[in-house]
Amino acid sequence: MHASDAAANEHAPATPGGGHLFFRAGVFDPADLRRAVTRIAHEIVERNHGAADLVLVGLYTRGVALARRLAAAIESFEGIAVPIGTLDVAFYRDDIGLRPVQPLGPTEVPDVAGRVVVLVDDVLYTGRTVRSALDALLELGRPRAVQLAVLVDRGHRELPVRADYVGKNLPTKAAEDVRVHLSEVDGGDDRVEIWGPAEEAKRDA
Repeated sequence: MHASDAAANEHAPATPGGGHLFFRAGVFDPADLRRAVTRIAHEIVERNHGAADLVLVGLYTRGVALARRLAAAIESFEGIAVPIGTLDVAFYRDDIGLRPVQPLGPTEVPDVAGRVVVLVDDVLYTGRTVRSALDALLELGRPRAVQLAVLVDRGHRELPVRADYVGKNLPTKAAEDVRVHLSEVDGGDDRVEIWGPAEEAKRDA
């Protein structure tokens, strides 16, 4: 699954009868994705009046890669190396008793006390992964503020969660899957795609 391993079951909806998903449309090519990351980086700095108090915390797996890209972009135009953290929310999910826990990587977060923490993820869907991330983060310290940056907001919220920075708002159907491919995680070219059930794919053809 390619749209945030920290929420694998969020981003891989079952199809009737367990059918497969098929390619529907391309959303971002490499240039689109690069521009979206650059724009989000500028918006983060503008909103926070600089980068001096920022900490970027990526959610496994692709949120970590995106946090590193955002930090590199900010350093390129602000000259400040923003601290980067990584967060695994596996043990904070609200479905922890319903399926086996699958840790994705080490949680390594710099001191967040009094800082503005920007949580970074690839796809915002139900909001449950973000809720888990907040629980995990607040056990590590008391930030001055917590903001959320996502590459794609696909809708279908189940909790009152809203991103502060969005690369693209993408209306989707519940049965569709938004797949984010990043070169440092997945190999190949960067891209974002929508996949859906065979019936939907045929109607769109």
